[in-house]
Amino acid sequence: QVQLVESGGGLVQPGGSLRLSCIASVSFFSLYTMEWHRQAPGKQRELVATITKSGTTNYADSVKGRFTISRDNAKKTAYLQMNSLKPEDTAVYYCKTNTDWGQGTQVTVSS
Repeated sequence: QVQLVESGGGLVQPGGSLRLSCIASVSFFSLYTMEWHRQAPGKQRELVATITKSGTTNYADSVKGRFTISRDNAKKTAYLQMNSLKPEDTAVYYCKTNTDWGQGTQVTVSS
């Protein structure tokens, strides 16, 4: 089982930026595909971005051009850089790999 711990959430104004981090307690982190998901109040959890072991990335259409997923294998950490944030990005953001989830970090975009 992989333990995942997210951090970096908070309150930001529209147009602002945040960087989320996800630290994984696992051997051979570099072999894992890492994912970021989010769940807004009253909505289903949705996949936001993925990064494979080779560094290939994919994004939901709603965040393309604004969010960037990356990883640092030496630090066993995945990141989600979020720019040009909108109120509709407000959600709890979760890190996931295989079937393991982190506890989530709240992101609120509001003026």
